[in-house]
This record gives sequence, structure tokens and C-alpha cells, in this order.
Amino acid sequence: MVAVIGDIHGCYYTLIELFGKIKGKYPDADVYSVGDLVDRGNFSYEVVDFFITEKIKFTPGNHDYMFYFFIKYPVSDFGRTWLYNGYETTIASYDNRFEKVQAHLDFIKEQPLYLNLKDCFISHAGVSRYYKSKVPKDYRENLNSLDDLVKTEFYSEHGVLWTRDELLDLGKLQVVGHTRHPEVTHKKYNNSIYIDTSVYTGNKLSAIIVEESNILDTISEPTDSRDIE
Repeated sequence: MVAVIGDIHGCYYTLIELFGKIKGKYPDADVYSVGDLVDRGNFSYEVVDFFITEKIKFTPGNHDYMFYFFIKYPVSDFGRTWLYNGYETTIASYDNRFEKVQAHLDFIKEQPLYLNLKDCFISHAGVSRYYKSKVPKDYRENLNSLDDLVKTEFYSEHGVLWTRDELLDLGKLQVVGHTRHPEVTHKKYNNSIYIDTSVYTGNKLSAIIVEESNILDTISEPTDSRDIE
């Protein structure tokens, strides 16, 4: 059994309330996230630090990678893109904490682009149907065969950090964020579930509880105004 949290976007106070709900109801569940820890909301530093402290595993989102590439490789396409995607609050949250930036960037870059768990397959934006002709015919029996594709195409508009395409049916529940929905949205026809419920716009932060591709529960926390005002 695992819990998977949607896109957080610097909404620290909402995150800690949701995390408390998860652990209160499912104390033995391992907690994961689909990424986008930073940008938009006010407390990116606190969110990343909380993940480190609580040892929460996650798949980095496009915002996490834009942060990383801007600091490490500022003239890269990925880095420059950050300047148009809500970077200001992240910079502000690290004010007077610049000694922690490197450790946080290392932590982000150490995370895998996908997690093929017994209970589900997690990535930020999902494995696109665009790649159906490029994956092995028996990919459902060996999802790790997608590894090369995911790692070489992560920067693409169809890759696991960016895609808005319809997703490939992996034969296992595919848990993703990135594309916002007002509610957690399960698409049964391709066995995918979208859990970004737009916390930074004032809606809510959501998580699902999953066991062997079965969705057991959905837990949400309304956005705490301190995170976005």
C-alpha cells in the first residue's frame, strides 16, 4: 500500500496538513509524490526541506527540473524556461538560505524520473501514447524496458515531465500530476489517474491510497491561504 501526493508547488502549510491526514489514517503507507515541489506557492524551500526530513520519495516535475537547470546550467533551454514559469516565489523562499540550495538541487536530481512500484507506476506527467510504436511489444510484462525511452525523451513535449497527450496503458495503474483537474480524475480506459488538483490556485492538494493498482481512498486538503497570499 502506498500514498501518492499530487503537485505541491510550494504550498507547505497545505502539505503538512495533508501529510498528517495520510499518516493518521494510513500510518504504515509509504508516501510518494508526482513532483513539482517548487514554484508558484510561497514556500518551495520548506517543501523540499520537509521531503528531505520525512524521506518522502518523488519523481521530479518539470518545475523541479527547471529550477535545477537554471541554477546549474542557466543558458540551457530547460533553465531559461524557468523564467516564464513562476520562479519568483522559489527565489524568494531561498532568500538568506543560499547555502542550502546545492543540497536541495542534489536531492532533486537524485530522484528517478519514474517509479515502477508493485502497487502503481508513478511519474510526473506520464508515459505518452505517442511512444506506442517505439516501446517493446511486451512492455507491460517488463515496464523497466521503458527506462531508455524515459531517460532520453524527458525533455520532449511528449516526455514524462511535459506531456499533455493521452497516456499509454501500462497494464498497471499509472499515477501522474502535471495536468490540473478540479478533482482527482481516474481514466479507466487507459488505467491512469491524475492527482494534480491545482493547490496553488486555491483549490486543494490531493493524495490517493493505492494497493496493487486498486484505488482505496482519496484524501484532500483545501489550500491554506498562507501558501498563496
